[in-house]
Amino acid sequence: MTRQATRQKIRKALIIVSLLLFPITINYFSPYIIIDGASQGIINGSFISFTLMFLSALFVGRLWCGWACPGAGLQEICFAVNDKPARGGKADWIKWIMIWIPWIMVIAAMAVSAGGYRKVNVLHLTDSGISVDRPEGYFIYYIVLDLFMILSLAAGRRAGCHYICWMAPFMIIGRKIRNLYRWPALRLKADVSKCVNCKRCTANCPMSLDVNGMVQKGDMENSECVLCGTCVDVCPKDTISYSFSGGRQMR
Repeated sequence: MTRQATRQKIRKALIIVSLLLFPITINYFSPYIIIDGASQGIINGSFISFTLMFLSALFVGRLWCGWACPGAGLQEICFAVNDKPARGGKADWIKWIMIWIPWIMVIAAMAVSAGGYRKVNVLHLTDSGISVDRPEGYFIYYIVLDLFMILSLAAGRRAGCHYICWMAPFMIIGRKIRNLYRWPALRLKADVSKCVNCKRCTANCPMSLDVNGMVQKGDMENSECVLCGTCVDVCPKDTISYSFSGGRQMR
């Protein structure tokens, strides 16, 4: 087994394990519990998780999405049923306009009405530390799973990441700030002189990106790139590689 194949097996194992742990962790990524916490002036587990995602993106971009997200595990399992590329481009703005921006406005309004954040309770509405600890908890759990699964099966590879993920914008903003100031961070780089235009990178990208086009332009930055490394590992000429360095500003 090659080093590249081993890396992808490890990555896929990690996101599948994350999916299996989702009944324990779902509240720490909950878009509702952070609102409930804000209405009571409480910094809770999901608030902390989203903050850490933003801060991590300043240095490792959307690595979380490619290597640790439970939604990634579910959607990549769905590749066995529908492995067609998901439509990106302008459609990626759905998660911003219809989900993230209104949601952030509600959180802010709740926090202001509560007089600001006054205390920290990581286990807010998760007293046992385990998210799905009651029968009614499975209702929310399966709604979330069904949303991501149905989108992936109907619209293609990791469509949920493109259209409805409320976590991705935190990391996209962090990465944009990183690129604005061009400080060293984990990113992809490409040597176009090695490229033979086999387009395996584009064909295999879990996020349905035109990776070959990015290589040809000499700009590997894309807000939907999750640094999964699939393009790095399928390239027969080692055209693409990971780099921890400064870089160009995001388009």
